[in-house]
Amino acid sequence: MRVALVHDYLMQGMRGAERVLAILHDLYPDAPIYTLLHNPEKMGQATADWDIRTSLLQKIPGARRLHRKLFALMPLAVERLDLSEYDLVISSSSAWVKNVRTPPDTLHICYCYSPARFLWHWSDQYVRRLPGGSLIHGAVKALLPALRLWDRYGTRRVTEFVAISTTVQQRIRRYFEREATIIHPPVDTERFQLVSQQEDYFLIVSSLNPYKRVDLAVEAFNHLELPLVVIGQGPEYERLKQLAGPTVEVLGWCDDEEVSHRMARCRAFVMPQEEDFGIAPLEAQSCGRPVIAYGAGGVLDSIVDGETGLLFTPQTPQALCETVWRFEQMDFAPQTCRDNALRFGVGRFKREFSDFVETVCAQHR
Repeated sequence: MRVALVHDYLMQGMRGAERVLAILHDLYPDAPIYTLLHNPEKMGQATADWDIRTSLLQKIPGARRLHRKLFALMPLAVERLDLSEYDLVISSSSAWVKNVRTPPDTLHICYCYSPARFLWHWSDQYVRRLPGGSLIHGAVKALLPALRLWDRYGTRRVTEFVAISTTVQQRIRRYFEREATIIHPPVDTERFQLVSQQEDYFLIVSSLNPYKRVDLAVEAFNHLELPLVVIGQGPEYERLKQLAGPTVEVLGWCDDEEVSHRMARCRAFVMPQEEDFGIAPLEAQSCGRPVIAYGAGGVLDSIVDGETGLLFTPQTPQALCETVWRFEQMDFAPQTCRDNALRFGVGRFKREFSDFVETVCAQHR
């Protein structure tokens, strides 16, 4: 079969969705990768030998720097991607490219990280946090209904949806009125090992954006007067540094080796935000470390409450403090945590996804 892979952007390095795309590329090494925009400098060597084909947006001066402001042009760019020569199209999408046009006989499988947050369940927060005044906010709000209509209509072009979690499956059903099969993302569990040495700190590894709610955790650990290490970079970095009390250390960016070292030796990994799935909590469990997480989103699929971690609600510093106090009175078996994480390994993903594609292709024929 002639296969093509389609991904929203290749702009910000090898993050969660790009790591999944890399596994899909392993499964279909001859498939070209279509994307709206590509920044080779940011993507580095990981994608250097990929056959990457970009949209018309790539030719706009400054598009790679201003791509978030070009959202009104994204539907046009998606519609213009030419996938007419392929028998199977696999889109890897949290926004636009699931709506690509394909010939009637082409099978289109969408691996969906979530319906676009800024169009659906997170649109109000998205508009409020846009730079600019009320004029910009009003213009964006005026565009959203048309974009939602296009987004909902475009999902008719998808033959089969695959969702990364139960939460995303429910969103696809709610916003698009489509059913989806759940195949959890691959986690590189072999990169992490059990370590007997434990140090006295809790750990957060996250991009430092407002919705990640790292400020909630900093406030809680300031109150608890317990050690918390925060690894990550983003627009919240300076504010979090100022908010941090004497027991909280905001390190900024660290390389993979440092992250693995810190993760393997922490008392627990802390995740105060809601994620569509959440790779980092499973990486921590791969090290045998339990997780303290806000009880919503993907962690409901990946954490066994009371065995491999603890879930807290509501999303407040007080609820997190109470859960940390409860954590202090409990013991968690490292091997139990690791065994749970191994259920989400790369080999499992490759088997499940390949079997799904084979089944759908047989039905399609």
